[in-house]
Amino acid sequence: MRGSCPGDWTLRISLVGMLAVILCSPAAGWCDEAQVQPVDFDRDIRPILAEHCVRCHGPDARTRKADLRLDLRSSVYLDRGGYRVVDEQHPEQSELLLRITSDDPEMRMPPADTPAKDRLTQQQITLVADWLKQGAPWAQHWSFVPPERPQVPRVDDIAWPRSGLDYFVLRRLESEGLTPSPPADGLRLLRRATLALTGVPPTVDELDLFLADSSPNAYEQAVERLLASPRYGEHLTLAWLDAARYADTSGYQADWERFMWPWRDWVVDAYNANMPFDQFTVEQLAGDLLPGATLSQRLATGFNRNHRTNDEGGSLDAEFEVEYVVDRVDTTSTVWLGLTTGCARCHDHKYDPVSQKEYYQLFAFFNNVPEKGIDGRKGAAVPYIEVPNQRIKLQLATLRERLRRLQSQAGDDRVPQTDQAKREIAALQGSIKDLSARTVTQVQVMQEMPQRRETYLLQRGAYDRPDKSEPLAASLPAVLGTLPTEVPADRLALARWLVSSENPLTARVTANRIWQFHFGAGIVSTAENFGTRGERPSHPQLLDWLATELVRLQWDIKAMHRMIVTSATFRQSSRVTPGLLLRDPANRLLARGPRQRLSGAAIRDHALFASGLLSQTMGGAPLKPYQPSGLWKELSFASGKTSVDFYVQDHGASLYRRSLYTFWKRTVAPPRMSVFDGTGREMCRVRTELTNTPMQALTLQNDVTFVEAARNLARRMLREGGGTPAEKLGYGWRLVLGRPPDGDEIMLLEQALGKHLATYSKRRDEALRLLSYGESQRDEELDVARHAAYTMIAQTMLNLDETITRD
Repeated sequence: MRGSCPGDWTLRISLVGMLAVILCSPAAGWCDEAQVQPVDFDRDIRPILAEHCVRCHGPDARTRKADLRLDLRSSVYLDRGGYRVVDEQHPEQSELLLRITSDDPEMRMPPADTPAKDRLTQQQITLVADWLKQGAPWAQHWSFVPPERPQVPRVDDIAWPRSGLDYFVLRRLESEGLTPSPPADGLRLLRRATLALTGVPPTVDELDLFLADSSPNAYEQAVERLLASPRYGEHLTLAWLDAARYADTSGYQADWERFMWPWRDWVVDAYNANMPFDQFTVEQLAGDLLPGATLSQRLATGFNRNHRTNDEGGSLDAEFEVEYVVDRVDTTSTVWLGLTTGCARCHDHKYDPVSQKEYYQLFAFFNNVPEKGIDGRKGAAVPYIEVPNQRIKLQLATLRERLRRLQSQAGDDRVPQTDQAKREIAALQGSIKDLSARTVTQVQVMQEMPQRRETYLLQRGAYDRPDKSEPLAASLPAVLGTLPTEVPADRLALARWLVSSENPLTARVTANRIWQFHFGAGIVSTAENFGTRGERPSHPQLLDWLATELVRLQWDIKAMHRMIVTSATFRQSSRVTPGLLLRDPANRLLARGPRQRLSGAAIRDHALFASGLLSQTMGGAPLKPYQPSGLWKELSFASGKTSVDFYVQDHGASLYRRSLYTFWKRTVAPPRMSVFDGTGREMCRVRTELTNTPMQALTLQNDVTFVEAARNLARRMLREGGGTPAEKLGYGWRLVLGRPPDGDEIMLLEQALGKHLATYSKRRDEALRLLSYGESQRDEELDVARHAAYTMIAQTMLNLDETITRD
C-alpha cells in the first residue's frame, strides 16, 4: 500500500484529524452505534480486498508492492514504524482507511489512475469503515476452515420441510420475507426426477404406475426405482467425463485415436454399484498403489491419463512431460479442491495462499510416471494395461461355433462344399482373425517409477528453467495442512488425505457439485473456484450441513441424490411469478423449483427414447452417430495421415446408443453436442454455462437424428396411441412431455395435423422424402400421408421448450 516514499507526516496527521471528524458524522455512521450493522470480514471485506487490492498486495512476491500483503493478518496488523495498515486500538488512524478515503492522488488507494470500474464505491468504503469501527476482526477464508455441522435452524412454517436441508432453505426465505412455491404437479415432478436421475423421460408405463399408486410415498418409491436403474450410472458418468477431460483421441495436431473407453465403463459400473465417493477417489487417483491392486483398481487410474498426449514431429519430450503433470495437478485441484492452483505455475498465486513453490510440491505427487512427452505410439501411450474385452470374447465364441459347424458340414462327403460355403468360411476366418487382435484393449494408466524423479520449481513455469538449487518433495500447500508423517508422501497419501476429515474442501466441493447437478447452479456458483475470487455460498450453513452429511453417510452418493430429489426444496413448482423474477431472477434463494435446459446429450437421448429408437446396450467401444459428411477431413490438421481423419459412421442398433458413448474427437468435438454447449474436453470442466440460440432450434428441426426420431415417434402414435387422432396425439404428448395435453393443446394439435394431412395427401413425394430420413426402416404398412403428417406433429413436440427443459 505504501510506496517507497513514506509520505508527508504533517499531511498524514491532518488527514487523520479530518477523518475523525468525517467518520463521526451521521453520514458516515461511525459514532452512531445504532447505524452500524454487523460486518462479516469473510463475506463483506475479503471480497473487496481480493477484487481491488490483492493484485498488488497479495501472495505473489514478484508483483507485491510496499512489502504489504492484505491477505495475511500478520501483515495487515504489523507495526510499520509509527503506523499500521489496520490499527485495532485506534481504528480511525488505520492507514487502510486513510488511503481509501484520501483525496490526495499521491495517497489514494487504489491509485488515482485506476480505471473507474476498479475503484472502490462509497458503499465499499463504508463497509470497510464499519468493519474498522467494530474492531477489525479477521477471519480465515471460509473454504479453508473445516466444515462444522450446523444446527438445523428454527423456522416458522414447521410443516414445510421434508429433509434437513429444507430448514436451511426455508430459514433464508423467511429472513428475506419470501415463501416457498407450491409443490409441483405429480407428473411434472416425476418427469423432473426421472430426467435428473437417468437423463431420459419416464415411459408411459412408469407414468401409469405412478398414477395408479395412491400411497403417500408413491413419489419416494418412484425415486428408488430410478436410483436402481442402470441408466442412473450412465447419466452421472456424463458429467464426470467432462471433469475428467475424457476423449477417444489424443488431441494436439495429429489427434490419434486411443482406447480409454474401458475406464469410462469403470465409472458407469462404479456409479451403478454406488461405490462410496472416498473409494471412488482413492481408486482413480492411486488405485495402482493400493496393496495387491486389482486390474479394476489399476484401470481406475486412467482418470489422470485422460489428458492430451502429443507425438508431433519436432516437439520436445521434456516440454510435454511437464505439460502432462501440470494437467494432472490442475485437474485434481479443480475436481477435489475447487482451487485454481494452475495460477501458481508461473508465479505465486495472486489471490489465494498458494505459492509457486507449493504448486511444484503438488506437482511432485504426479511427477513419477514412467512416460514420455512424445510417445510416438498410435494408440495407448506407456504406461498402459491390457483390459480383456468380454464383449469381443463372446462374439468370438459365437463366430468360432459358426465356423466349426460350417467346417464340419464341409468335411462331410455327403454335403458338397459350395462356393457360397467357402466364401462364408473365409469371411468367418477373416472376422475371427481381426477380432482376435482386439480381445484386449490397451488403456493408459498411472504407474510409479522405482526411483522417484526429482522435482524442481520451474521459473516462469518454463520446462527448461528448473531451479535446481532446491529439489522439492511432495507436500500440500501450508494453508491446507500436512500429510501424515508415518506414510510415504505419494499419490495414495494424497488421495486418502483428500477424503479425510483433515481436508476442509473435498466434501464441500463434492456436495456443491451434487447440488449443481440438480439445481443448475451450485450453492457456490463458481464450482471450479472456492478460493478468494470465487463466489461466496448463497447458503453457507446449508453447504456445510450437506458436506458433513455426505461424510456422515460414508460418502454415499445415491443417498445424497435421494435426499435432494425427495426434499421439499426440489419438489417446488418452477413457475416464475413476476415478483420472484424481479426479486431473484437466477433462483439463488430457492423460492421455486429447479428449471434448466437439458444438455446436448440428454436432448438426443430424450428424442431417441421417446421415439423407441434408443438402444439399451451399455458399455463398449464408442459409437459414431450421424455427422455431416467430410467434417473431420475438413477440420483435421494432418488430413489423410491419422486414424481419425475420415469419419466412418456406425449402422444398425449401435447408431442409437446413448450419447454417453459417442466418439469424442478433441479437435472436432461432436457437432450436435457443440451446438448445445458441449466441450472439446481438452481440459477439466466442472461447470457448463447453458445457452439458448437459434442454431439449437434449427438443429432440432433439421438434424437427421431428430427428424428420424420424429418419424419413429409418429409411428408409435399411429401404432400404439389408440383409435382417434386425439388419442394418438395425446399418447405422443405423454411420451415426450410425461403428461396429457390440455384442451387447448389438443385442439391446436388436431388443427395442425389436419393442415399437414391435407398438404401431404397432395404431395406424396415430399412425404416419402420426409419419411426417408435416417437408417431405421419405414413402416410401409402405414399410410404415407398420415405418417408424414404425424411426423410433422412429432417434430413440433420434440422442439418445444418444455421438451428440452427439465422443470
